[in-house]
Amino acid sequence: MKLVDLKFQPGVDKQDTAYSAGDQRKYVDSDFVRFHYGKPERWKGWSYLPNPNKTIVGVVRDTHSWIGLDEIRYLAIGTDRKLYIYSEGSVTDITPIRETAALTNPFTTNGTTTVSVADGAHGAAVGDFVTFDSFSTIDGLDMNQEFEITSVTSASAYTVTHTSTASGSTSGGGGSGNAKYQITTGPSTSSIGYGWSTLTWNTSTWNTPRSSSNLVIDARQWSLDNFGEDLIATVLNGGTFIWDTSVGTGSRATALSNAPTASRFSLVSTDTRHLLIFGTETTIGDSTTQDELFFRFSDRENATQYTPVATNEAGSLRISDGSRIVGAVKSSGQMLVWTDTSMHGIQFVGTPFTFGLRQLGANCGLIAQHAAIEVNGRAYWMSDNSFYMYDGVVKKMPCSVQDYVFDDLSYTNRNDIACGLNTAFNEIIWYYPSANASQIDRAVVYNYLENTWYTLNLARTTWLGAYVYELPIATEYNSSITANNSTILGLTAGASYIYEHESGNNQADGTAISAFLITGSVEIADGDELMSVSKLVPDFDNLANTMTATLTLEQYPQSASNVSTTGSITSTTEKIDVRGRGRAVKIKYETNTVDDTAWRLGSTKLQLRPDGRR
Repeated sequence: MKLVDLKFQPGVDKQDTAYSAGDQRKYVDSDFVRFHYGKPERWKGWSYLPNPNKTIVGVVRDTHSWIGLDEIRYLAIGTDRKLYIYSEGSVTDITPIRETAALTNPFTTNGTTTVSVADGAHGAAVGDFVTFDSFSTIDGLDMNQEFEITSVTSASAYTVTHTSTASGSTSGGGGSGNAKYQITTGPSTSSIGYGWSTLTWNTSTWNTPRSSSNLVIDARQWSLDNFGEDLIATVLNGGTFIWDTSVGTGSRATALSNAPTASRFSLVSTDTRHLLIFGTETTIGDSTTQDELFFRFSDRENATQYTPVATNEAGSLRISDGSRIVGAVKSSGQMLVWTDTSMHGIQFVGTPFTFGLRQLGANCGLIAQHAAIEVNGRAYWMSDNSFYMYDGVVKKMPCSVQDYVFDDLSYTNRNDIACGLNTAFNEIIWYYPSANASQIDRAVVYNYLENTWYTLNLARTTWLGAYVYELPIATEYNSSITANNSTILGLTAGASYIYEHESGNNQADGTAISAFLITGSVEIADGDELMSVSKLVPDFDNLANTMTATLTLEQYPQSASNVSTTGSITSTTEKIDVRGRGRAVKIKYETNTVDDTAWRLGSTKLQLRPDGRR
């Protein structure tokens, strides 16, 4: 009897059938198994980023890390509801204040936890945050705290919810003080809009609710970057803000002087330090002039000067291909910018034009703001139905899991897709929402050195490579939990965990990571012949716990009479005895054990002998 090495190729192929993939010695499915140096290897675990508490308010949509001139590391975190700075093991709220109102006797109580607040021009919405200071106690309630707004009763009044019950009912009390309103919160998920202009003209009848729409209201997004050691933060279709590192984490971000008030995102040029603001206003300060194909750039080394004059390098340009600018990354000697249909390069050319714009590709647009990345002079991105790369020429990338990803992708929530880099394993990871999900729940991974693909079921709304911090940092959103690191009164559910990945072997809460790997159906017999399988010889490295191997002997591709045999593998297992025969064999390896190590699979060998015809 001969011992046959099946010699499987690295990567997962979900484009072919199990039999077709097996003929080419490919794997057809996996979860939490990566391919490193050509061999399958289980993912490592993750742990909570060290800080006194585990969660922050909202769903994280961008993260950015850097080191200040004081050699302190900083991590900026933008959510749908807040902007945070993480430093030295603690998280600080730096969400900008949009307005401070001086109020007199604004509070009305009614013997419950609900307090009505009168402000003739509050401009707030449900879910926004307000902080009161300098007011007197009213009916036993200390109102000098931060609240989430519970309801908006009119343009001049809203309610908040206290943790204590008022001892009485007072109309118009609290004395004089201030109400500090943070910038308006955004949607946590994208949604379909059914209002005005969502369908073609003259469809259905006036004042009739529409049952379908082609308009998507995007979830809140942030773009975060550095201007020197200071943080630049732009909110999608909103303002641009700056946080001055030198004043410390006790201060909030503030509106960037003279900057547009409505833009899609921003980016700082590496070589010349111009601040570029994309999809912005043609008239600064007038949000009604926002043009989603128009971008401005500041004067060199001056992020507050956008008016072009003969003595500066400020200016503007407009892209002509597409309907909106979607995203951009820094690359070698240029910045790469995508619309929804095309790709462009922005290069510094000096005065009088400052920047030059040229189109690099068509019909290769970017699917989401954070769905592109640059690695070693090459750009990789996810489009509406394919993956692309640019190394001087735009190329569509062959992808062995393409149909699996794009045939089950949420159109509504596609702008939430987040791309990240795991340099330790040469991996680019795109986290995306499947068709029936309202939040990200899956990932597709490309190894850019070994040219392999695989997928996994993992919900991460952002992924930040190990640039400043030793390990990759990722975030996970849970819509049903309330942040436990907050003193905000009336806070509603919706919070994110922050993790360090490639840390340990378990999930952050100590539970096991369930990992599996399935081969294609490998033919072991020719024609009408059958082969008898009597032995599986395992070959693993770093296997500390028990693995389950399931062999399925198949007669035909669609046969219902297949025979499966299951055996256990440990670090000392020499062989697994098998009893069965068939024309093809499929193998599934699986582990689901706490403290399971990052095992690595070597060869897959079977002992075979002819077993005649049927």
